[in-house]
Amino acid sequence: MNIPQSLAPRSKASHKGDFGRVLIVGGCRGMAGAVSLAGQAALRSGAGLVRLAVPESSLDVVASHHTAYMTEPLEDDSQGRIAESALEQITESVEWADVVAVGPGLGQSDDLLAVVTHLYNHANKPLVVDADGLNLLARADVNCRQTQFPRVLTPHAGEYERLAASEDPIEYAARQHVTLVQKGPDTLVTNGTDQYVNSTGNPGMASGGSGDVLTGIIAALIGQIGSAEDQVFHAATLGVYLHGLAGDLAVNQIGEVSLVASDIVDYLPAAILQSQC
Repeated sequence: MNIPQSLAPRSKASHKGDFGRVLIVGGCRGMAGAVSLAGQAALRSGAGLVRLAVPESSLDVVASHHTAYMTEPLEDDSQGRIAESALEQITESVEWADVVAVGPGLGQSDDLLAVVTHLYNHANKPLVVDADGLNLLARADVNCRQTQFPRVLTPHAGEYERLAASEDPIEYAARQHVTLVQKGPDTLVTNGTDQYVNSTGNPGMASGGSGDVLTGIIAALIGQIGSAEDQVFHAATLGVYLHGLAGDLAVNQIGEVSLVASDIVDYLPAAILQSQC
C-alpha cells in the first residue's frame, strides 16, 4: 500500500507560529456545523492557529462548538449568508493567514459568487475550495479560474461534474493548474503530473460533514508542510490518507451505520500517531 510520508517530528523549541495559521471562510444560517467541523479538524491536524470567518448571525453558534479556534464576524445578508460587503475584511484576514479554506456551510448567492471568485483569483496564499465554494466556482467563467497561487479543489462526483463535465480529472488538473482531490471510494489526488489513489476509508464516511473535515485537515497540513506545488500535493495526499484512516479507526469501534463526521475528528489523533509509526 502506498502510504504518504507523514509529518516530520516537531522541534522542542517549536511555538504555535511554526505550524501554520489557517483561515476558514464559511458558514451560514442553518449550516454553522460545517465550518465548525472544518475548524476542529484543522486543530486536530496540527495547525498552530485557526480562525473561522463566519456570518455575524452565526458567530455565537460557531464559537460555542470549540474553545481553541478563533472566530471573526462578517457582515451578512438577510438570509444569514456572508455579504459581498465583507470582502475587504476577508482580504485583510487572508494577509494574516498562511493558508485559506473556503466553502464549508457557505451557502449560495450572487454576493458569495463575487466573494469566492475574488478569493480564488486574488488570495496570495494557498486556497482549499470545497462544498458550496466549488458550486460557486462552477458558476464562474472558466477563464476566471486561473491563478499563480496554489489551489486545491476537493469535489465529490456531483461537484466535479458541475466543474468539469466529463473531462478527464488529470487533464482538468493540468489545464486549471490545481491540485484536484476527486472524492469517492478510491479518492484520486492529482496535480496533472503526479497521481495518488487512496486506499483508506469506508462507506460509513458517506455522511454529511465528512468533506468539511477533509477540508480542515488539508488546510492544516499545507500550513505545516509548505506552499510549493510538490508540498501542496504532499499535504493533499497525506490529508486524504489520514481522513480515511481516522474513519477506519472509528468504524472499528462505532460501525458504519452510526459513524458521523465528528467521529472522524475524534479519531484523527490516533490516525496521525499510527501514520508516524
